[in-house]
Amino acid sequence: MDWETWRFAFGVTVPNLLLLLLGVILRRLRLLDDPFCDGATRLVFHLALPCLLFFSIATNHTSLMENLPLALYGAAGTLLVYFLLELAAPLLIKNPRERGIFVQGGFRANTAIVGLAYASMAYGNEGVAVGSLFMAATVILFNVLSVITLTHSLSGGRQTPPGSGAILRGIVTNPLIIGLVAGLAWNATGIPLPQPVVKTGGFISGMALPLAMLCAGASLDWRMMFRATNTAIYAAVARVLVVPALLTLGGALFGFRGAALGVMFLFSATPTAAASYVMTRAMGGNATLAANIIAMTTVGSFFTTAIGLFVLRSTGVI
Repeated sequence: MDWETWRFAFGVTVPNLLLLLLGVILRRLRLLDDPFCDGATRLVFHLALPCLLFFSIATNHTSLMENLPLALYGAAGTLLVYFLLELAAPLLIKNPRERGIFVQGGFRANTAIVGLAYASMAYGNEGVAVGSLFMAATVILFNVLSVITLTHSLSGGRQTPPGSGAILRGIVTNPLIIGLVAGLAWNATGIPLPQPVVKTGGFISGMALPLAMLCAGASLDWRMMFRATNTAIYAAVARVLVVPALLTLGGALFGFRGAALGVMFLFSATPTAAASYVMTRAMGGNATLAANIIAMTTVGSFFTTAIGLFVLRSTGVI
């Protein structure tokens, strides 16, 4: 395998690993603790991540409609993967309260942060332009479906799902969904945002990934991760192996080639989103399990991304 492929995966993946490791070290040095992580998680969930999503879409000057087929395919693929994982969860996961975390960890890719970084490094501005609407469509679904599966799973394991009103309230009041919808609405107006507002938004958005990953690292239970619980293993395998393979193969069969197929693979091969830890913790779920899934998929995606790129380049489809 050529060094350039490994260098690409190394350059994008290792910073996330280092942030997780730094969170572990800061926890050991007692510079991070549970009260800090609770407050920081709320800050990321209610401010930094919504700002990141809003400004990344609102300030995108490319024609979003040009890449509508790719976005529609991404949305359909996300829904298919979600339903497959929901069907598999009762068969694989014994603890009902962990099923939603498994489902979210399996389908919720880090397209908004790592995916865009992958696309930019692989294809430059073309990659960002191709992936922008794909990201918007899938991230909205990620947040909506995560609210649904976590609300159902964390409802005490009861057999009947929660009422549609509770799920709807969780969706319409979710800060990440609000940020995405507001960004799409502003982009549709064509009105440029004032530069001081954009710069301030950039400062706030810049906190999202580092702070979320530091807190995820501080919440890691390495002994639990290396004991490799079934829930974490199943979620990691789904995220870095099964889902990228299904979506990329389907995309090739539907005729996507070049940058479009490459971006599709890179977005689907990303680790589980840091926002999954944030949302799980905010909703009272097992945040340690969510953090361990992020760590395992961050490590695993380094290898699957490099191998996948090598295969796709060797076959000439990207």
